[in-house]
Parts: sequence; C-alpha cells; structure tokens
Amino acid sequence: MPLDRLAFQGLRNLEPFDLRPGPRINLVSGPNGSGKTSLLEGIHILGMGRSFRTRHLRHAICHDADALVVHGRLSGNPAIPFGVRRHREVSELEMRIAGERINRITALVDLLPLQLINPDAFRLLEGAPSARREFLDWGVFHVKHDFLDAWQRARRALKHRNALLRHGRMQDASMSVWEHELVHWSERIDTLRRDWMAAFLPVFEETLGGLLPLQGLELRYSRGWDSRRELADILRQGRETDRQMGFTQQGPQRADLRIRLARRPAVEVLSRGQQKLVVSALKLAQGRLLEATTGRTCVYLIDDLPAELDGHHRRVFCDWLERMHCQVFITSVDHDVLTDLWRSDTPMEMFHVKHSEKGAGRLLPLDRQTS
Repeated sequence: MPLDRLAFQGLRNLEPFDLRPGPRINLVSGPNGSGKTSLLEGIHILGMGRSFRTRHLRHAICHDADALVVHGRLSGNPAIPFGVRRHREVSELEMRIAGERINRITALVDLLPLQLINPDAFRLLEGAPSARREFLDWGVFHVKHDFLDAWQRARRALKHRNALLRHGRMQDASMSVWEHELVHWSERIDTLRRDWMAAFLPVFEETLGGLLPLQGLELRYSRGWDSRRELADILRQGRETDRQMGFTQQGPQRADLRIRLARRPAVEVLSRGQQKLVVSALKLAQGRLLEATTGRTCVYLIDDLPAELDGHHRRVFCDWLERMHCQVFITSVDHDVLTDLWRSDTPMEMFHVKHSEKGAGRLLPLDRQTS
C-alpha cells in the first residue's frame, strides 16, 4: 500500500508540512541545502525508526523544536495511520500504528517496506560485510516469517557465549548449552538465507540485465563459517582462540554477500556510474521479489537520481520504476532533469523545496502542466 499522507514537524530545517503524495512517482526538486534529503530522511524514520544521516536521532531535531514528529498514512480500506515521535530529552521512541502504541521497531519495518538508494548505498559494494548482511536479512525478514525469531534466538545465544568468553568462565557445561543453541538457530538462519538467495538471484540478474548488461558479475552468499566443517566442531575446537579474541569468530553474524567481476571485487573494476546501477539493481530486485512473493510493494527513496548517470541510463532506470508500479520519492537539484524522464501518462506529483525568509525549507506542490 502506498503512502497517501505525510505530516512532519521538527525535522531539521524543514518547515512543518502536511503532504498528499501520489501513489506512484513523486519528484522533489530544490537547491542544495533546502531540505530535499530531509524529506526522504523523514520517511526513512517513519518506516525504520532511525535516520540514514545520523546515528543519533536527536541530531535530526530542528534546533528550535522540542521534538521530532513524523506521521504517515497508508492508503487502503481502512487506511492505516502511523507515526514516530522523538523528544529531544528522551531517547526512547514513541511509535504508534492505527492508534496503538508499539514497542518493536520491526513492526514499522514490516508495515512500510522501504528501499533507499543514496550515496550510502554504495556501501553494498565498497563497505564492510555488515551493510551487505543488513541488505540480505532485510529481504529474508520480509518473506520468511520465522526468520526474526531464529535471528533473535541466535543473537541471544551468541551474546551469552561471548560473555562466557570475555569473563573467562569456560565451564564446559555452560558453554556447551549456549553453543548447542547457537548451532541450532545458526543452521536455521543459514537455510532461510540460502532459500532467499536462490529466489533472489534470477530476479537480480534479470533486473541488472535491463539496467546494465554486464557479463560475468557474480553474487555469492557466504554463510559466515567454514563451508567444509560443522559449526558445532568449529565452536568447540575454537574456544581457546575465541577466548583470546574475546568474541565468537565464526557464525551467521559473519555472513556476507560477495560481489565480484572477473574474479575481482566489483568495486575495483566498475566505474562509479556502473556501481550505482549495480546497487540500484540490487535494491530494485529486492522490491520485485517482495512483490512476487507476498504481493506487497516497496516504497523507494532515491536521493539525487541523476548523479553519476548519463541521460540514457536515467531513462532506463525510470523505465524500470514505471513498470514496477511502485511508489517512489525522487530528489534532484535540477527540476527539468527529473520531469523529462517519464512517459506522459505516468501518474506523477511534483514538489519544490525552497528556502523561506527564515532560512527553513518550505515544501510546495507544483502543477505538472505549468511547471
């Protein structure tokens, strides 16, 4: 279900607004520093309970506001209102769905599936394995209903084993109990991840082929421990080494997606524009698989779409978005670059963010015919 209302207050330099986005393409233009990315950030907070620009959400609160409040509504019968509030002096988030207070951020994640394509998305190629694990587990979480429980149980077992390692309490009985628990849930996580990868790979290859014909790109899942050995044996035989390191060195917490081209890390071979298209293919394929598996669609947040892409690849990218019939929020400094990328019959809403007299960003709707 697409968002049919957004209402933000106290978010960075944006003036409070109550917006009615369109169900398909929403284009947001404006000068640098006006607040375009802040709009995407607010939607990300609404669906993820966190910002993609700062680790501490209090830093996203406007300097003269007591709290950050983001509200949204999903269209449907009935429509579903939901929101997030973060007070400057209180670190706990207040989250509500349909008027009911919720305690788990996963409820927001499940309600509003988001895909973010921005400069940070390059971390899928050039960053640490944690970024790729997060990408992998987002996909598994949304299509494998028992994944969250398995992940939480494995995390609990890992936490207890690491505590025993760090505190030097190496009693075989206690260690064996938590290792048995960790092995059981790690193997379950591995199975769910492998099943998801088997479904994801052909969708990714098709999507990438439509964006950027690129022969020889390999996407391979690594489970996080030696593929030739049982995890139970690795944990038991590695206790002393793990104790010296202070943590468990192998397990599902070390899983990775290896992206290679011509037997080299893809980031070392591809141009910046090619990297953006590969990352975009990963994100679009996740959304396509989600829709094929569950019937649900993602909301896409695309910051500065024209950057690193020539005119041809911009059009190819936008053609994919049109065919997917998803809701998209796209920003760009240049309004004309955005509007020329779509078919005339594509449902579209356009907005402009401009600096007010007080220096805040004011969000204004534009008419497609007169803009």
